[in-house]
Amino acid sequence: MSDSTPQNASATTPDAAGNAGLGRRERVLLAILAALLAVALLLLRGGLQPAAPLEKLARQSLDLPVALADGRPTLVEFYADWCEACRAMAPAMETIEQQHRGDLDVVLLNVDNPRWQPEIDRYEVNGIPQLELFNADGVAIGRSLGARSRAELEALSGALIAQLPLPNLPGGASTPRCIRTTARASWRPIVPTGPMKPGPARSA
Repeated sequence: MSDSTPQNASATTPDAAGNAGLGRRERVLLAILAALLAVALLLLRGGLQPAAPLEKLARQSLDLPVALADGRPTLVEFYADWCEACRAMAPAMETIEQQHRGDLDVVLLNVDNPRWQPEIDRYEVNGIPQLELFNADGVAIGRSLGARSRAELEALSGALIAQLPLPNLPGGASTPRCIRTTARASWRPIVPTGPMKPGPARSA
């Protein structure tokens, strides 16, 4: 009769396995705990910190064609995330954008983004930060090379909004920038530049 006994009668049942190891509830709780720890790690690594001014401006920036067609003057900055001069100027640019929102468009174009290569070539961007200044009709009327102070940016912005002649800003050791050293986006820091010069006229 012993031969008729099922061979797997002594096998471990699922319940027994669960009791020996982690039960379903414990596994669910462990997964939730792991997810919470991952979120906490992300927050501790910077998720709770406000975005840096450069990244914030870039995210909220209008597309250039939209800005040039909306009837407001436009201040365009060619920049790169790694550019120290661009980062140094970012808080002043953020202040200008906030103070003149609705009267002036501030647009940031990243020189490392291939999308903007036609604009980089058109406006002869060989150094950053480079500012291109457009009147309310979308016509390029000026250019500034190198980092600018808040007072200088305010002077440029005020002239654009009031439709006044642009101020002639001197260059020098106080206006650091990076220059492009090859045909593509290879850049290095230098101590620059001359006064602001007129930009090319915008073609129809």
